Amino acid sequence: MTISKISFALFVALLTISAHAIPITVAAPQDGDAASEPSADEESESPAADDEVVGTDEDVAVKVDAVADDDVIQQRLQKIFAASDWFVSPEVEVNEGIVIISGRTDTDQRRNWASDVARRTEDVVAVVNNITVSQSVRLSESMETVGASLTTLWTEFLKQVPLMVAALAIILLTWLVARIAVSVVNKTAKRSHLRHGLQDLLLQLTTCGVWVVGLMVAAIVMFPGMTPAKLLTVLGLSSVAIGFAFKDIFENFFAGVLILWRFPFDKGDFIECGEVSGCVEDITVRMTSIRQVDGQLVVLPNAMLFKQPVYVLTSKASRRTTVICGIAYDEDVATARKVIQEAVQKCESVDTGHDVEIFAREFADSSINFEVTWWTGSTPLDERKSRDEVVESVKGSLDDAGIEIPFPYRTLTFKEPLTVANSEAASNDA
Repeated sequence: MTISKISFALFVALLTISAHAIPITVAAPQDGDAASEPSADEESESPAADDEVVGTDEDVAVKVDAVADDDVIQQRLQKIFAASDWFVSPEVEVNEGIVIISGRTDTDQRRNWASDVARRTEDVVAVVNNITVSQSVRLSESMETVGASLTTLWTEFLKQVPLMVAALAIILLTWLVARIAVSVVNKTAKRSHLRHGLQDLLLQLTTCGVWVVGLMVAAIVMFPGMTPAKLLTVLGLSSVAIGFAFKDIFENFFAGVLILWRFPFDKGDFIECGEVSGCVEDITVRMTSIRQVDGQLVVLPNAMLFKQPVYVLTSKASRRTTVICGIAYDEDVATARKVIQEAVQKCESVDTGHDVEIFAREFADSSINFEVTWWTGSTPLDERKSRDEVVESVKGSLDDAGIEIPFPYRTLTFKEPLTVANSEAASNDA
C-alpha cells in the first residue's frame, strides 16, 4: 500500500512538471538552422518577390504559459529573427503582451513574416511592426540583368543583319539609279534647250523621287511588318504635323517650283525686288541668290519673290535710258535740240535700232530743260557706260556750238532804285 501511494505521487508529480513546461514552436528557422524555402503552394499564394519567404503552418502555434513573462517572449523572438539572417539590427520589445518589432529587411514578404511569427506566439496581444523595407541593389543580379538584356539585343541584332544588308544593298542601288536617272534627264533637258532653272528643277525632282521610292523599299525590307499601306498611312499622318511645323519652308519650296517652271527670269538676269537689285546667280527650290552691283550676295526666300513685284531689267537685250540737259534762256531751242541729237547719235553705246528722243521738258529756274532718251544695253554696267558717253558727247557738242549750259542763278528785281555807295568816297569821308 505504501508502494502504491509512492508510485501515485510520482505520477502526479510528473504530470505537474509536464503541464508547467514552456515549449515554443514557430514556423521559423531555429538557432543554428538554415531558413527553409517556401513550398510551391505558398509561392503561388503570396505576392511575387525578389527573395524567398518562409511560410507558416496555421495549425502549429507557439505555446507559451498563460502567464508567460514578457522577457521570455522577447528573448525567443529576438533569437528567431537573428537566426533567420533576413533582418538588419532586429530589435524586439514586449510590454504586457504587446510586441514591438524594429529593424530593416529587403522585402515586404519578410516584414510580413515577422509580424506573422509574433502574432502566432502565445500570450501575444498585439504586434507593432516597425521594420522598414530597403530595396538593396545587388551587383550580381544587376549584372545578370544587364547581361541578359545585352544578349537579347545581340540576338535580335543578328536576326536583323540579313535584313540590314538587304536594305543597304537597296540604298546603294537607289544611289546608282539616281545617278543614271539624273544623267538621262540632264541630257534630255539640254537637247530640249530648256532654261537653266527649269533644268535644275527637273534634276532635283528626279533625284528626290528616286530616293523617296528607294528609301520606302528599304524600310519595307528592313521592317517586314511594315507594309506599303502602313508606310503611306504613317507618312500621311506625319505630313500634317510636318506641314504646320515647316509651313514657311514648304511655302518657299512651292514658290521656287513655280519660279523655276514659269517665272520670267533665269540665271544671269538682272532683277529688282524691293530694295534688292542685282544679277541672279542661282535659283533653288527654297531660295534665290542675287549678286548686287557692289559685290554683296543677297539670298532671298522664293516666297518673297513670288509675292512682291519683281522688275526684270534684262528681259530684253536693250532698255531705254534718260538724262536731263538744260540750256540758257537766251539760246535757240531748235538749234540746241539738233546739236544734242547729233551728239547722242554718234555715241557707240547707243542702240541705232531705236530712235533718239529729245523733248523740251520744262522751264526751270535757270534753264530750259530737255529730256534726252535713247536705248542701250540692258545690264546696269551697260547703262552706266552709255550714260557717261552720252553726257560727255552732249557737253562737248554744246560747247563747240557756243550754246550755254547755265549755272543755277536767281534774278532779283527791286521796286525802287538802290543806292550804291562808292567805296573810295566812303573811305575819304572817314
